Amino acid sequence: MTPLTPHGGIPPAMSIYDFSAPLLNGETVPLSKWRGRVLLIVNTASHCGLTPQYAGLQRLYQTLEPHGLTVLGFPCNQFLNQELGSESEITRFCRENFGVTFPMFSRLKVNGRKAHSLFRHLKREKRGFLGTTFITWNFTKFLVDRDGTPMARYAPRVRPEELEAPIRKLL
Repeated sequence: MTPLTPHGGIPPAMSIYDFSAPLLNGETVPLSKWRGRVLLIVNTASHCGLTPQYAGLQRLYQTLEPHGLTVLGFPCNQFLNQELGSESEITRFCRENFGVTFPMFSRLKVNGRKAHSLFRHLKREKRGFLGTTFITWNFTKFLVDRDGTPMARYAPRVRPEELEAPIRKLL
């Protein structure tokens, strides 16, 4: 995992390829594993009104993965405790209910002092509505180009199907 500066900030010229995170199976992987691919990074939850977006994310992944897209799911329990399961329960839920085959990471925090450094970086690079730096809810989406630069941030209610055109522009 990328070290933070003494004040908890991220050094300025970082790329998303400088970050690592553990997958649901416990294996820590560097995001550089997907260097050269367009990434859609999403904070997810299994018990949220937006959870059906997993199906749309999976369809995007199946359709565009051969062209260079990878969807990365990051479960988060910071919004009304909507991701309480263990790693194996999250894996089973996503596969059985939505056929998820894209990489899913271990549960992490996206806001606050204990937010994962990847999400600190993404929020700094792509602010939300009215310039907010915090993530407001599950299924906030960050679109990252092939060079590892965050290009866009999408609100939770933006459906994955609406992202196909912007993603294709980066492919």
